[in-house]
Amino acid sequence: MLTRYATDSHGKLKQKAVVYTKEEHQIPKEKIDKDAYYVVEHLRECGYDAYLVGGAVRDLIVGRSPKDFDIVTEATPSRIKKLFRNSRIIGRRFRLVHVFFGEKIFEVSTFRSIKAGSVGNEFGTMDEDVQRRDFTLNALYYDPIREQVIDYVGGVNDIKKGVIRPVIPLDRIFEEDPVRMLRAIKYSVTTSCRLPFGLRHKIRKSAHLLSPISPSRLTEEMLKIVNGGHACDIVREALDTDLYMYLQPSACAMMYADKHFERAYMEHLQELDELIAKEGDVRLGKKLTFFVYDFIASLTDWKKEVESKSAAGELYMKTWSQVRNFVLPINPQRTELEYAIRDSLRRLGVSIKIPKKLFADRK
Repeated sequence: MLTRYATDSHGKLKQKAVVYTKEEHQIPKEKIDKDAYYVVEHLRECGYDAYLVGGAVRDLIVGRSPKDFDIVTEATPSRIKKLFRNSRIIGRRFRLVHVFFGEKIFEVSTFRSIKAGSVGNEFGTMDEDVQRRDFTLNALYYDPIREQVIDYVGGVNDIKKGVIRPVIPLDRIFEEDPVRMLRAIKYSVTTSCRLPFGLRHKIRKSAHLLSPISPSRLTEEMLKIVNGGHACDIVREALDTDLYMYLQPSACAMMYADKHFERAYMEHLQELDELIAKEGDVRLGKKLTFFVYDFIASLTDWKKEVESKSAAGELYMKTWSQVRNFVLPINPQRTELEYAIRDSLRRLGVSIKIPKKLFADRK
């Protein structure tokens, strides 16, 4: 084990980070995406410090193959863009660069400053950047060239202990960005790491901070839950910590009022996770079916509707309108929500052929 030092304000050497060698972290080099390696290598060759960071490093340490490889560097977005022709700058407040290799996208960010807290938009140093990371298990940097893990915050030990520990002080972490609460419960489920009592208590106490968060950010987080293969356990944790009422308030109200609805809703989320585990890449609309089916089933006596031969178009439009309100504040792609509605109706024995004019009227 190595140690990284820096000088303090008095010019004295001070330990900044622990550096784990390949014999200690045992990350197999073959698990590093070759294109992600190239991005880091090219930045280094051009004189810029660069590392793999975040969830990919966490997954590599526990022996999983990462889905995404994020990269952090001292190079500014404009410099990164010039170094990689296959890239584009994204973001308004804090700019990032997406580097493309076919269908693969690597997010490359610049070290951020802590001058304005953990949500400021100024560029900074690696020593500052780590203090902006949300939890210790996501605050690890991996140097694939030297095959070293740089740990400023004890993240490696926290992963081994199976605990979620915040980097940012508890009195600021959720006030500065409430979405971190959703990420905390997601990490707890997906990594099998526990939320300490103090952190869980803080999340419950701070749940109301999600109220003013924009629908677009909530939609992004909700779709991660829908797509991730752990929806049942994450929703259960979100219910326990009072977060789910800000993601799906209508579903929460129905679950609180009717235990049968709650049981059916959770059983369908379990079925969704099993489907993703079995089939992997599943259309979003098909996944959304598991979230809206029980609500649609509760709307009317569908057997009678079929027997009475109700007008298909009008029946569909009424269902669409109510389902759209049910899933608020999230706003999934319209075509995928429509697919989920049709799929749910089909499961209920209702075959509806929607006139093309209905779609044209809503464009």
